[in-house]
Amino acid sequence: MRRCANPKISIVIPARNEARNLEVILPELPEVDEVVLVDGHSVDQTVEVAHKVLPSIVTLTQTRRGKGNALACGFEAAGGDIVVMFDADGSADPAEIPAFVETLVRGADFAKGSRFRRHGGSDDITALRRAGNATLNKLANVLYRTSFTDLCYGYNAFWRDIVPQLRLPPTLATAPAAGGFWGDGFEIETVLSCRVVAAGLEVAEVPSFERPRIYGETNLRTFADGARILRTIVAERRRYRARMKPDPSETGDIAAQEIA
Repeated sequence: MRRCANPKISIVIPARNEARNLEVILPELPEVDEVVLVDGHSVDQTVEVAHKVLPSIVTLTQTRRGKGNALACGFEAAGGDIVVMFDADGSADPAEIPAFVETLVRGADFAKGSRFRRHGGSDDITALRRAGNATLNKLANVLYRTSFTDLCYGYNAFWRDIVPQLRLPPTLATAPAAGGFWGDGFEIETVLSCRVVAAGLEVAEVPSFERPRIYGETNLRTFADGARILRTIVAERRRYRARMKPDPSETGDIAAQEIA
């Protein structure tokens, strides 16, 4: 597929109650064509602060709940050729964005940030989370025949034209009362990693250094989220194997699939 050599860049930022952090990170962003902030029903001044600090910012409210739904809404709203996923807590270094873009322009479909490649690192990950990530990463590499070094990291970028192949839940679908849709929650980073491989897309890792959250408390829950990622790896593997004989109950291609 022929793509633009000088692509337009959209940064998509999911945020829920991140007003204090946005005051710090938005001025650090490089000049790009578009910044899209997806508000997760914040009860602080997240949206107001975003417009005050960066008047050109595009803001919208996510249609359901969960980081995955927020990102899907942002991907849908983005107008750039390239989409950069950027967390609002201050952990992502905006100075790395050109490296992600360059990786895509050189031919990759999906540029995957990695804290565990040379020149990468983290000031935020604990020893327990590091060990858990390594175990989950190894399992995914065995099941998908990949060589990822950082399966669960959320700092990624990709060409927007691959979004249909990711088959994320429709943003306007109404979630059942019993739970959200598969891909709406924290599992989104792992879902994306698995689906780009299943779609046969070219993935290239980009060294990235994770900074600590600036303000507030992390939403990560080491054991609960680790179990969710394990379930994601297995569920997406089933989906991967079912590609040649699609079944909506297994593929996740329609909005009817729920999170248990």
